[in-house]
Amino acid sequence: MTSVAQCLVRWLRQMGVEVIFGIPGVHTIELYRALPDAGIRHVTPRHEAGAGFMADGYARVSGRFGVALVITGPGLTNILTPMAQARADSVPMLVISGVNRRDTLGKGLGHLHELPDQLALSATLGPAFHLDQPGDLAAMLDQISIALTSGRGRPVHLQIPLDLMAAKVPEALPLPKTGQAPVPDVSAANTLLAQAQNPVIIAGGGCRRAGAALQALAERLGAPVILTTNARGLMHGHPLLVPAAPSLGPVRDLIAAADRVLVLGSEIGPTDWDMYDDGGLPDLAQMIRVDIDAAQLARHPAAVTLQGDLAAILPLLHGATSASGADRAAQTRQAAFAALPAGYAAEITLLNRLRDTCPGAIMVGDSTQVIYAGNLYYDHDRPCGWFNAATGYGALGYAPGAAVGAALAAPEARILCLIGDGGLMFSPGEMLTAVEEKLNVTFIVFNNAGYGEIADAMKAAGAQVLGCTPRPPDFADLARACGLPFTRTTPDAIEATQSGPRMIEITLPPVTTA
Repeated sequence: MTSVAQCLVRWLRQMGVEVIFGIPGVHTIELYRALPDAGIRHVTPRHEAGAGFMADGYARVSGRFGVALVITGPGLTNILTPMAQARADSVPMLVISGVNRRDTLGKGLGHLHELPDQLALSATLGPAFHLDQPGDLAAMLDQISIALTSGRGRPVHLQIPLDLMAAKVPEALPLPKTGQAPVPDVSAANTLLAQAQNPVIIAGGGCRRAGAALQALAERLGAPVILTTNARGLMHGHPLLVPAAPSLGPVRDLIAAADRVLVLGSEIGPTDWDMYDDGGLPDLAQMIRVDIDAAQLARHPAAVTLQGDLAAILPLLHGATSASGADRAAQTRQAAFAALPAGYAAEITLLNRLRDTCPGAIMVGDSTQVIYAGNLYYDHDRPCGWFNAATGYGALGYAPGAAVGAALAAPEARILCLIGDGGLMFSPGEMLTAVEEKLNVTFIVFNNAGYGEIADAMKAAGAQVLGCTPRPPDFADLARACGLPFTRTTPDAIEATQSGPRMIEITLPPVTTA
């Protein structure tokens, strides 16, 4: 016999888990007791939100689910924001928490970390499991395995009552299970593609690990490929590539002129497709849509829907070959760049310089101007190498933790954490984790001493600008306190080729309230 905690940790190792992010507490001691024997590396963030963002970044880069370990009550509530970000961006994450003893739940007795219904909070974001009896563990782990490895990526929560952590269960572990998506019949889609003369492909985050199949399909059809934010890094430099968001007018013109549109692995969400909320997206009712998630496929009308794994489906699609695809893509790239908002071209020039001087780097972003620009138009050179929290749920403070997770998933890569001074103040402690773990993360802080986007929005609305100029710290002092080498520079002089961990502050004109 072994304990519930030991059995769970051994199952994690069987599932291929190599790293866990968490902050220990008295309610999770039994889980921590089991970690050393399993050979799983433990990384300590400075806040439970950091643990969640680290698990998110790790999952996006590694292709495996990330794992966070938190205490009862505040540990779980602190990680809800990262769980919501993971849900919005289809990132698989397992959050393991304690919960108070079974005989106290829901009674309002005032126990430490007590919540009226802890599981109900996480259940709004993804599958949530409560272990009520030790003998239920094996079957529950089967369900969790399938939830983490099938369908759309999402956060999964398992809570274990304190009185069950050390309870005994049989030592035999269930074999890890995975969900296998069946391959659908693609004949109707191929019939439509055979009739198309000007097809267009729109690739979303579901294509991140199907880059070769996506490129091969595009070349068979001669179709321009529009990448949404979460697909950036695919087909870098390819003549058929349009690394620009469907929010831009010229990209929408390309879609409207197509006689067949394939939407692959995208939820068609506003933050990717309609950033300016103008409702100007072309009619997609006759699209061919491929997605792993049946619920997603049901949300928009389409001529043909195919549910399944993109990597398995894309090689089966074929049709007539358009001779104009590369020309249409080139014209759209040029027009889309010209249509960028004022100042964005300079931001993209900076991103291009970072990419070219740090080839193969992973750029992890927060909500800051250079990220907004890149989300609209930027051609990255590494699959799964451009991601941020400025789309989907939009959580500030995401990037430092996610950069740590990315660095642990790809220790050979340079990680560039792109963040504003305001966003960094949400989670500065995660820089210490990068130093402690000796990770190759360069924190690039764009300092305009405020929330520039919000100030501009207030001005545009005719409102008085309030609360948008919080005083930032002296970043040289902050870097020194964290043990980070520090450089202060300007956008046109940035140089990020040195290995991390380190901090670069880019000084910008300060936010004004007038």
